Amino acid sequence: MSGEFERTLSALRSGRVRDADLSVPFVRLLPVRGCSVSSFGVPFGNETISASDITASRIDEIQFDLHEGPCWEAIRRAQPVLEDDIRHRASRSWPAFTEAVRHEAVGALFAFPVMFGPLRLGAVDLYAPEPTPLDPEQVEQASLLSTAVGRRILQRSIASIGVGGAVLDRAPSSRRMVHQATGVVLAQLDITAEDAYLRLQGHAFARRRPTREIAEDVLSGKLRFERRGGLIEESE
Repeated sequence: MSGEFERTLSALRSGRVRDADLSVPFVRLLPVRGCSVSSFGVPFGNETISASDITASRIDEIQFDLHEGPCWEAIRRAQPVLEDDIRHRASRSWPAFTEAVRHEAVGALFAFPVMFGPLRLGAVDLYAPEPTPLDPEQVEQASLLSTAVGRRILQRSIASIGVGGAVLDRAPSSRRMVHQATGVVLAQLDITAEDAYLRLQGHAFARRRPTREIAEDVLSGKLRFERRGGLIEESE
């Protein structure tokens, strides 16, 4: 992959890109006209976090209103949905969305799930005004960018509940326990300490439980994080 792509991916992972600009790298690096980045479903809520233009926002709005479309399918299947000619060969899975989007300047539509480990946080929508495919390398690039965005969305969601929220606990004993559990997750998945801690927080956030309780489950062996076929899964 190009040096520009690697630099862009690094910037997304580091947090140097503002939330409102999360859609920009997709449009700059891929053969598409527009992009939207959104959170979908419980507990993250339906929200467009970043959109490159009005059409991208409209595509999100239609899917929010109808509760169907490629984004919902990408989240449900945990894999990309690639519609390179939505005008003539659209999926029959979302007829209401297909009919609504016919009124927009959209010829191709691609949806990528936004995930952090097993957590399904939202989706990235890409559109082109005319029918056009993405080649395998472009699909891989969009998937990598979407994964980087997933980390940001999870951090954003956790921060939104505030320091006093149910996920956080500042008692010294709790901090020690969470620190120890972070080390266990780090060893289980061979990831950075920052990502291991975020994975604990994400698990707690999704289940509306304190991070301390999740840490207890990890330390007792009740909860394990494992890599299976390139994916990260939780076993309880």
